[in-house]
Amino acid sequence: MTFQKINIQDFNINPFTAIGEDWMLITAGDQLKANTMTASWGGMGVLWNQNVVTVYVRPQRYTKEFIDSQDYFSLSFFQDYHKELRYLGNVSGRDIDKMNKAQLHITYLDGVPTFEEAKLVFIIQKIYQNTITPSGFIDNSLNQVNYPQKDYHIMYIGKIIDIYQKL
Repeated sequence: MTFQKINIQDFNINPFTAIGEDWMLITAGDQLKANTMTASWGGMGVLWNQNVVTVYVRPQRYTKEFIDSQDYFSLSFFQDYHKELRYLGNVSGRDIDKMNKAQLHITYLDGVPTFEEAKLVFIIQKIYQNTITPSGFIDNSLNQVNYPQKDYHIMYIGKIIDIYQKL
């Protein structure tokens, strides 16, 4: 099966389900090496007159190195791949070839790594990043619950360049 580019105006998704319940893979790299991580935090919307996504990556995640080294990354959404996405979120690509062990196959759309098994792929251009800080919390209980080790997420805001759907 192949991917077809779709117009963002024709695009319809429930981000609460797609991100929060079904999860997504954040993937970055190049033709030589790529890495991915499972994410269940993120957002979609309009900011600075751009159609954007927001993703959050902890500083110790191996995928962060790949996101930081590239201008683009992908968000991949799947149907019925919860077991594989759970696995990819629990092991590091530093230590093993986790994508191969999860039996997912890398492909490239617009030169950006994603997966043949995805049902929907966003190609994202990074436009902003910043680290979540303790001083930003109005409700400090969120800081205490989510950051006991003080490993604050890096927030990446990216412009949606293209959306592909599996035919």
